[in-house]
Amino acid sequence: MSATRNARTRWTGDLQDGNGVTTFVSSGLPDTPVTWAARTNNPEGKTSPEELIAAAHTSCFSMAFSAALGKAGYTADEVVTEAAVTFKPGTGITDIVLTMHAVIPGIDNDEFQTIAKGAKENCPVSQALKAVPISLEATLG
Repeated sequence: MSATRNARTRWTGDLQDGNGVTTFVSSGLPDTPVTWAARTNNPEGKTSPEELIAAAHTSCFSMAFSAALGKAGYTADEVVTEAAVTFKPGTGITDIVLTMHAVIPGIDNDEFQTIAKGAKENCPVSQALKAVPISLEATLG
């Protein structure tokens, strides 16, 4: 069964001095302010498209990794994933670095790395972002 989720951003003003508010229509999460300055300077409590992409990517990757672990017969005690999405004005998003640390009883590092690589390549957000280089630094602890 497919699912559609919705968000909306209302923008006022020009690019440099304007601002917007992103509303998470489907979930009802709190509205989040967004500005050009948050994209290129200090966020000062506001978000950017790159931060929203990072959030989507970390949650998707963590789910894909957990599913792949389950198929291999493992359950993680903890999976912590961070994404660094780099934006260069005039060029766009240049790369994404996923950093994941996991605690998984009974798994060896080779199998862990294989499962992590597969999750990176196959999570739906990674698939949607194929135009951008995505790397993964995965550690087992």
